[in-house]
Amino acid sequence: MSTDEIVKRVAIVSRYDEPDAIRLAGRIQNHLESKPSIEEVIFDHDTASGLGTDGVPIEELRADLLIVIGGDGTILRTIQKLKKQIPVLGVNFGRVGFLADATSENALSMIDEVLADLTVEERMRLAINVNGDLLPYATNEAVIVTTRPAKMFAFRILVDGHELDCLRADGIVFATPTGSTAYAMSAGGPIVDPKVGGIVIVPLAPYKLSSRPWVVSADSRITVEPIPAFKDAAIVIDGHHTRPVRAGDLITITRAEEPALFAKTGWRFYEKVRSKL
Repeated sequence: MSTDEIVKRVAIVSRYDEPDAIRLAGRIQNHLESKPSIEEVIFDHDTASGLGTDGVPIEELRADLLIVIGGDGTILRTIQKLKKQIPVLGVNFGRVGFLADATSENALSMIDEVLADLTVEERMRLAINVNGDLLPYATNEAVIVTTRPAKMFAFRILVDGHELDCLRADGIVFATPTGSTAYAMSAGGPIVDPKVGGIVIVPLAPYKLSSRPWVVSADSRITVEPIPAFKDAAIVIDGHHTRPVRAGDLITITRAEEPALFAKTGWRFYEKVRSKL
């Protein structure tokens, strides 16, 4: 997906626990405001507080481009809070920073590249429904995990009404292709090109040798049914949003209606995997 729209309004969200990140946000602000094409630079409340200016809640950000300074956690949390998706350009101020294409060293030049030709890449997200309640969308993954250490729980997994597995395990990861390089990969799942339409399913420490990772169609409807041997568990979305899961709960996972949006840069997926992993 591409757009010829000129970027006029830019939002900035930064880690606020890192003084260097806040200082970088100020440098980016000055750089943007020196450009005649940029009409406004806005901040979320926390970033604005660090810069001594006014800001708005992340949920209320409206812009043509969103620059997020931080690690993958900051980017995922920001995307999850947005009411309306904005193309994101990440500036890595974390550890791996797989979702961030820019660094503090090349941030200004990469921002200029994006401003000159904004091309938007859509990344599928997951919609998780528990007993009829829709939870926040997952950009990376939804993890169902036991909350009692060293205690497995039991559940059935169905894909479009057909049983995929019935297993006892410490948990299970449902990941997007974007999230295939995160928790799912650490648990033994495959790396999936983000252009592939699929959902990655990875059991965590399953009791059966036959329980293996799967990749199913992104258009599938996945159902998770806890069975009587079920122990207390929780569902965790992108490492931030948590909800308890109990016996009798019905969990469904499908492709979300609204994808996450990223500003496309010169980075290529396979180059990024080699460089960061």
